[in-house]
Amino acid sequence: MHRLGNGRNDWFVNGVEANLTRKHHQSIFITLQAEPQRIAINLHRTAVIVVDMQNDFCSAGGWVDYIGGDYATLGALADTQNAALEVLRSEGVAVIWLNWGNREDRLNLSPSILHVYNGAGTGTGIGEPLPENGSKVLEKGSWGAAIIDNLKVEPSDIHVDKYRMSGFWDTPLDSILRNLRVDTLLFMGVNLDQCVMSTLEDAVHAGYDAVLVKDCCATNSPPYCIDATYYNIKQCYGFITDSGALYEAIQSKEIISSN
Repeated sequence: MHRLGNGRNDWFVNGVEANLTRKHHQSIFITLQAEPQRIAINLHRTAVIVVDMQNDFCSAGGWVDYIGGDYATLGALADTQNAALEVLRSEGVAVIWLNWGNREDRLNLSPSILHVYNGAGTGTGIGEPLPENGSKVLEKGSWGAAIIDNLKVEPSDIHVDKYRMSGFWDTPLDSILRNLRVDTLLFMGVNLDQCVMSTLEDAVHAGYDAVLVKDCCATNSPPYCIDATYYNIKQCYGFITDSGALYEAIQSKEIISSN
């Protein structure tokens, strides 16, 4: 029999038979402290989405730096994220890097999207070169769209380009997650109150469970934006935890094998 699939969602076929029953894998259950209540999840049905940890937002010389924003606060997440991602990978959790990476011609972007980043029409907006280094803002293949150097990326990680604050619009993210048989999404990245929150909201609207890992997220917005984001997640969308709670829960994991 030959396998057709990705290791999590497989058929087995030959010339006379197609086995559609799918092989069941072991489950890894953890219970972790979170708000507004403690949660139990299956790590085998979990993925972590890391949002916008790229040069345009998080590095000196990037677009946020050019417009006078606090890029350093965003880039400072790298060590905490690296440590958390290493532990999650070791448990088989899929890691998805979700970055702005627009088409060069910007044909899928409406004026309302372009206006957010160039309100007066005279600045350096999406797809336009930064004066200092020529990198085109948030454009696929540019330096600004690349993941920052001090984050560890593994060959098994998954990369998805996005074109709006939400990573679910006009992208293959939903199809990838469903093909991986994912139920629960852990969220990390920047900006907490913008692209992270927008993607998290759409994840819940699409039927996924959402858990924010708060010490792996940041924003350069005012503090009240952080408070509002936490409030809305706990009130309307999901749960908030931190990397320490993840580590503690994984140490007490329960593995159940299935045939």
